[in-house]
This record gives sequence, C-alpha cells and structure tokens, in this order.
Amino acid sequence: MTVHRRVLPRRLNQRGLTLVGLVVWAVLLSAGLLLALRVIPAVNEYFTAKKAIDKVARTGGSTVSEIRTAFDRYKDVEYSITTLSGKDLVITKENERIVVSFAYDKEIELVGPVSLLIKFRGRSD
Repeated sequence: MTVHRRVLPRRLNQRGLTLVGLVVWAVLLSAGLLLALRVIPAVNEYFTAKKAIDKVARTGGSTVSEIRTAFDRYKDVEYSITTLSGKDLVITKENERIVVSFAYDKEIELVGPVSLLIKFRGRSD
C-alpha cells in the first residue's frame, strides 16, 4: 500500500496588504481627508458669494452704493459669507450692463506651520 502525500503549493506570489502598507495608506487617506475638510468650507463660501454677486448684479440696484448695500444685506442673511463685504466689490459697467467682481485670498491652516493659500476670483455673469 503506497501512501500518497499531497504536496501543498508554495505560495510565492502572495498578495495582500502588509502592516507597513496599511499604515502608509491610512496616513495618505487621513491627509486627504484633512485637506478636504479644511478646503470644502472655503470653496462653499466662494460659490455662495458668487451666487450672491450674480443676484446683486441683476437686481441690486443701479448705483455703486445700492449694489454694495444689497450685497451686505444678502450677506447678513447668508452666514457662510465671512470674507467679503460690500466695500470689497469692484463695480463697473460694460456695454450698459453692471458687472460686479471680487477677489480675495483665503489662507487655510493645515498642520502647525503648514498652510494652504487659495486665491479666489470671480465676477458676475
């Protein structure tokens, strides 16, 4: 009677995630999440300000002071706009149409002395 031994294949090509690989991925994902959580409110403020500028340019008034006052009133209702005020708006007239533009820099602290600077620019449609 012969006994057949089953030979188990050697696993030279094992696939998987090592502990070091897991830590590297965790650090990268954490850094990306931190960046997103810090940047999203600033981008949200920009889009809210852009929407307010478009509305004010269409219906805010015909003089510079009326447009600035209308923006300040809109800003008082919309609490996410904290960086801009009516005095920061540049109001011009192009082809008999009122154009309101704005520009501001937002510095976002990330970790310790590391910050991210975003330069926001916009104008009414």
